[in-house]
Amino acid sequence: MARRAAYRRKRQNGFGMLLVTTVIVMLMIVVMVKSIELKQKLAGYQAREAQLLEEIEKEEQRTKEIEEYEKYTQTKQYIEEVAKDKLGLVYEGEIIFKDED
Repeated sequence: MARRAAYRRKRQNGFGMLLVTTVIVMLMIVVMVKSIELKQKLAGYQAREAQLLEEIEKEEQRTKEIEEYEKYTQTKQYIEEVAKDKLGLVYEGEIIFKDED
């Protein structure tokens, strides 16, 4: 009887070790798969970040251009150009030549 009990314990221990090993292997597989998915997401996020940084640079450049244009529109030169082009105004004594086309 002692022999049978020892055999059962060995068998139960072996079965338990097999179950534990199987669970550990399954957990490792799940962790590896999730790790790969996270690396892919990270690569996507890094690409998106680079794209957004590029857009930010373009918008900052555009903002500078708008600010420069705003300063230009407040100058006397701009006012004269608008007056000549849109309103047809000229300085006194200025001679205007028109195309016959």
